[in-house]
Amino acid sequence: MKSFHFLVFLAFALALSFASAFDPSPLQDFCVAIPEPKNAVFVNGKFCKNPNLTVADDFFAWGLNIPGDTDQNRVRSNVTLLNVDRIPGLNTLGISLARLDFAPNGGLNPPHIHPRATEILVVVEGTLYVGFVTSNPNRLIAKVLYPGDVFVFPIGLIHFQFNIAKTNAVAFAGLSSQNPGVITIADAIFGPDPPINPDVLAKAFQLDKKDVEKLQKLFED
Repeated sequence: MKSFHFLVFLAFALALSFASAFDPSPLQDFCVAIPEPKNAVFVNGKFCKNPNLTVADDFFAWGLNIPGDTDQNRVRSNVTLLNVDRIPGLNTLGISLARLDFAPNGGLNPPHIHPRATEILVVVEGTLYVGFVTSNPNRLIAKVLYPGDVFVFPIGLIHFQFNIAKTNAVAFAGLSSQNPGVITIADAIFGPDPPINPDVLAKAFQLDKKDVEKLQKLFED
């Protein structure tokens, strides 16, 4: 009897592990996202267009050959993301693409996370210092990349890319979600609306409260 209970428990545990290991297989070819819910079916955050009305442009985007402007922000980098908002046909397909441009001498894609995606990055131009930080106990995994090099950033972990060369750098990234999301750490900590109580941040980061308030003022912009 004990062995029977054990087998039942084992079967249940295996069923749970399989059930949570991956999303269910799609039951349709695609689900082109549309903003208007009329006569549509809601699937994973978006409404589906009638498949008989889909056209090639639902699966198309242009412009990744155009360098992003790296002069319009303090970190001197630019990310051009092609997610479900840019390509409606990506909806439910679990993939998106980004171009990353870095200014010379310190262009930075600052520490951030993608809450819904693993990222795989390939450098096509320049030299990047990249890395991610593991969950507790925190450990930095980092490497210098050159054209043709590839690096993977696991889902949900803090990671960054930094141009250490005197020339522009360009990379392309694939992400395992049609809507990977991004949380930039510094902006999330020092620039949310409404702001986090400075006393909390002063204690968390072991900073003077005045320094925290200066940082919050900086990240308001």
